[in-house]
Amino acid sequence: MGNRGNPSGGNELGDFLRARRAALDPHRVGLPDDGRLRRVAGLRREELAQLAHMSIDYVVRLEQGRTRRVSRPVLDALADALQLAPDERAYLFTVADVTQATPARQATGHKVDPQLRQLLDGMHDIPAMVLNRRMDVLAWNRGATALLTDFVALPAPERNLIRLTFLDDAYRSLYADWPRAARECVAVLRMEAGRSPDDRDLIALVGELTVRDADFRTWWASHQVRGPRQLTKTYRHPVIGTVTLDVQQFSVDTQPDQQLVAYTPPPDSPSQESLRFLLQWSAGSTSHTTERSRGR
Repeated sequence: MGNRGNPSGGNELGDFLRARRAALDPHRVGLPDDGRLRRVAGLRREELAQLAHMSIDYVVRLEQGRTRRVSRPVLDALADALQLAPDERAYLFTVADVTQATPARQATGHKVDPQLRQLLDGMHDIPAMVLNRRMDVLAWNRGATALLTDFVALPAPERNLIRLTFLDDAYRSLYADWPRAARECVAVLRMEAGRSPDDRDLIALVGELTVRDADFRTWWASHQVRGPRQLTKTYRHPVIGTVTLDVQQFSVDTQPDQQLVAYTPPPDSPSQESLRFLLQWSAGSTSHTTERSRGR
């Protein structure tokens, strides 16, 4: 990506290749044990070169950032050799210079269309919010407040789901399996960092989390990536106890960098009854009567 102020230090392609090489078990790709002591985890550079049918020197230059322009066949060969998952393969192409001819992405906007706000307010039985790609919370409804946190009480810069996951103790305690949820957050943010290396707010968020949280620092360095997908999350809520919800994600046609996220329980499940109780409770609570869907 060059040194364009990205959160990864300027050699994202090389860092990603080294991380994925270190994470791959040589036996998994069918390499025999040659009896030599392995001084590094995962594949050696020469083994990656062998599997990808390219020279060791070329792999070294890629990992050291001395070769920026990479052809699509080379990237395909590296992805195959490293047995990259679809999200990882997409990320490899994103951070390689072969993709830099595409138009630059616009900065992630904060404006939420009035019609979308109206939709949020009308979703009385479903907690929902609007997020941008770096997981800033741009708008929300009463159900999201009842389920997750009082967003209106937070300063605007702190309304970010990844920041809350790592730095807000009350929000963190909601997760039944915090390490899993937190690692997913890091993988989503890493994917977005590859797409938007010049996003200053994203750079600042990564910098803050790297300094303030050791787990984030470790997981960020692992270069795991993940794109949008169907999720199920289990929360330990202080009012209703354990509840499991499907996380539905919908793109917003008028704002391509935004998504509508809704939390729905499985039909006829204990979680459905628990969520129904929570929403009825929050509707009658005076602490929530003045809250409306709002943004920055």
